[in-house]
Amino acid sequence: MIDTHAHIYSSKFDEDRENVLERAFSSGVEYILLPNIDEGSISSMLEITKLHGKCIPMMGLHPCSVNKEFDSQLKNIEAELFGNTNKYIAIGEIGIDLYWDKTYIKEQIDVFRLQIQWAKKLELPIAIHARDSFQEIFQVLNEEHNDKLSGVFHCFSGSAEEAKQALSYEGFKLGIGGVVTFKKSTLPSILESIDLSHLVLETDSPYLAPRPFRGKRNESMYLTYIVEKLAEVYGIKEQEIINRTSLNAKELFNLDKFLRNE
Repeated sequence: MIDTHAHIYSSKFDEDRENVLERAFSSGVEYILLPNIDEGSISSMLEITKLHGKCIPMMGLHPCSVNKEFDSQLKNIEAELFGNTNKYIAIGEIGIDLYWDKTYIKEQIDVFRLQIQWAKKLELPIAIHARDSFQEIFQVLNEEHNDKLSGVFHCFSGSAEEAKQALSYEGFKLGIGGVVTFKKSTLPSILESIDLSHLVLETDSPYLAPRPFRGKRNESMYLTYIVEKLAEVYGIKEQEIINRTSLNAKELFNLDKFLRNE
C-alpha cells in the first residue's frame, strides 16, 4: 500500500512517531508521501524523510496558510523547491479552502495558480486541497491544465458530478481516505461508477481516521480499513485494491524515476 498523503511530521505524532511508522510499515505500507503546509513545517518534514527513505516529501503552500503575509512564505517555498528539484516528488498541499475563511479568496486563487505553473515548469504532479471550492478549483484548472499537468484531488469527498469533472482533466486521480468508511458517506455509491484506475489511497493523518477510529488520531496503518471498504465497494479481493492503487500512485508520482534520481 502507498499512503499518498499523510502529515507524519505533525506535532500530534511527537510522542510516538517511530512507533507509528513501524506499525505502518509492518502493516504493509510501502511508502508514505508527505505534503508540506508552510515554511514552518519544512524542517520537521525533512527530518523525517532523512531518517526514513520510505517517507517522501512534497513542497507547497497550503491554502489555509495564505494570509496577509503569504508573499514571504511563498518566496521561501519557491526557493526551497527550485533549489532542490530532486528532493520533492510533487507540489502540495496546494489548492483553495473556503470552509474556514473567505477573507483571502483572491490570494488563495492566485497562489494556487502560481504553484500550478511551478508544477508545469518542473513537470511534477500536484496534490489539490479542495474544500467548499470545487468550482473555483475547476475554473483555475480550465485555464491552466495542459499535458504537463497531473495530480490528485486529495481527500475527495465531492459529488458524482464533481468526480466526473475532476477526472475530465487528463492525468488526475482521486485520493480516497477515511471518508469512504463513514456511515453517512455518499462516496461508496459514487465510486461504483468510477474505475479503480482513477484512485489512489491516502490517510491525511492525523486527520479523518476511518471507522472504527473516527474522531481519533489517524495513522498510515489505517489504510487497511480503506482497502477493506474499497474491496467491498468494487466486489473484489483486497489484494487487487492494493495492487491497482499502488500502481496508480507509482505512475502518477513517477515514483520509480524519483527514487532513481534522488
